[in-house]
Amino acid sequence: MIKRTTEMRNPDTMAIDEMSTQQILTTINAQDQKVPLAISEPEILTELTKIVDSVVTSFKKGGRLFYIGAGTSGRLGVLDAAECVPTFGTDPEMVQGLIAGGDSAMTEAVEGAEDSEAGGRDDLVGHHLSDKDFVLGIAASGTTPYVIGGLDYAREIGAGTGALSCNHQALISEHAEFAIEAVVGPEVVTGSTRMKAGTAEKMILNMISTTSMIKLGKVYGNLMVDVKPTNLKLVDRSKRIIKDATGVDFDTAAKYFELSQQQPKVAIVMINGEVDYQTAVTALEKTNGFIAAALKELRK
Repeated sequence: MIKRTTEMRNPDTMAIDEMSTQQILTTINAQDQKVPLAISEPEILTELTKIVDSVVTSFKKGGRLFYIGAGTSGRLGVLDAAECVPTFGTDPEMVQGLIAGGDSAMTEAVEGAEDSEAGGRDDLVGHHLSDKDFVLGIAASGTTPYVIGGLDYAREIGAGTGALSCNHQALISEHAEFAIEAVVGPEVVTGSTRMKAGTAEKMILNMISTTSMIKLGKVYGNLMVDVKPTNLKLVDRSKRIIKDATGVDFDTAAKYFELSQQQPKVAIVMINGEVDYQTAVTALEKTNGFIAAALKELRK
């Protein structure tokens, strides 16, 4: 039987209940610093590269990315998926997070939901999973039946699959084409994988979604040019993105924000390419939304 690191006791925190408040905080911080080091291992970055390239291929075929998990892992998947919409202007269908037990499991534990392989399969069936899609199963322990059921179904129908866990030789790794095992060591509080394991999962999901969106042309330089201006803060950010990408003053950026129908990407092409709205839109359509390529197209 394989001993799971996520369930082991941490020798550095055996007396944490007797520490002062500052000592506890210092200890937690010291443990957290091990997370990015674990993720930087070459084999993890290699598998991450394969996953991102497969996700991008799925997107280009009109497919979607599904995160599936239970508990903390499921919640992190839902969170990352939700944040893609305002950050990168994606359709809510493009990146989706599925959690064992459904929406109510975001705030309350749904007893037994994670133990059902059929549940993982049924949730993906309900979302009409196809062979164009990619499914990333997330389970800190690496053993969650809900995730295994989902991955097995995804493979059956020819969808891309990846597994993300925090244990060596994780069971879910055997049920996916690509596997990431980010072993961050025993938790400060034994078995509380919302801590280091959850942090590792959050960081890796950030890397997958952000890199995929960059590869789809949703970032220009380091600016989130497909941001959806859904509130006052994001309207202001959109105008500043236009300003930073073009060198115009804020008032001019605000003017083009409106002329572009509140689309920073279009506004940038209008200004830097010295063209009208429709010409900018057409150039972006020809180049699959990449601003640099659109500007080159206009200069031909």
